[in-house]
Amino acid sequence: MLNKIKETVGYLEGRISQKPEVGIILGTGLGGLVNEIDIQHTIPYELIPNFPVSTVAGHHGQLIFGTMGGKNIMAMRGRFHYYEGYTMQEISFPVVVMKFLGIQLLVLSNASGGVNPDFEVGDIMVINDHINLMKDNPLIGKNEDEVGTRFPDMGSAYDPALIEKAFGIAGKHGIKLQKGVYAAVSGPTYETPAEYRYIRAIGADAVGMSTVPEVISARHMGLKCFAVSIISDLGVPGKIVEITHKHVIDAASKVEPIMTRIIKEMIEG
Repeated sequence: MLNKIKETVGYLEGRISQKPEVGIILGTGLGGLVNEIDIQHTIPYELIPNFPVSTVAGHHGQLIFGTMGGKNIMAMRGRFHYYEGYTMQEISFPVVVMKFLGIQLLVLSNASGGVNPDFEVGDIMVINDHINLMKDNPLIGKNEDEVGTRFPDMGSAYDPALIEKAFGIAGKHGIKLQKGVYAAVSGPTYETPAEYRYIRAIGADAVGMSTVPEVISARHMGLKCFAVSIISDLGVPGKIVEITHKHVIDAASKVEPIMTRIIKEMIEG
């Protein structure tokens, strides 16, 4: 693993001019934030040694380097998922590379199904905790002490100060934000009504198929994390309708400019 990390980091260091400070992972239908980055380098995933390749619609598969809000940014325009057949270690590999390149903060976005009855389609939920229902963990196996500690604490996986900052920005602009717990499942099927009820019963407010592996890996290395989830459909009794991946992309895309505004101002601060 360390050899692969160093090979990938060496390849990227030879092609970028600035050390990144903030890493961003953009989820389904949420790639528009890239338009706010003053892009210096765009590298397709397939050219990067040891990098997986995105196979899902709405995920472009590009690593972007540039500046935004006065900070050096490294953004993944498209992420990897467990349901694509990748291992947890492969999913989280780019986060480790980001850390070795120098980032201090990881920002993540995703689209999810809301199970909180107070939520509506188009709500932006700031994630303050998660439940891992993926039946796997990226840290299983031999621990690399050079990467992180064997037993990382997950008590504040999502940085409380950054959450408070996001709500302050939203309040200033009159933007409604939700806050809640994100449950991660393997997918790729959307949930049954009984699964939605179960996920709500165990304490989650939204459910999706990403984010948690990357956050676990980031916290393993001591990185601060901030994550937002766009509520693209509802798993609430009486509001469940048939959905497709296109519906998820369309719903996320409509709200993406608002999410981008919050993230950009937070990074500027």
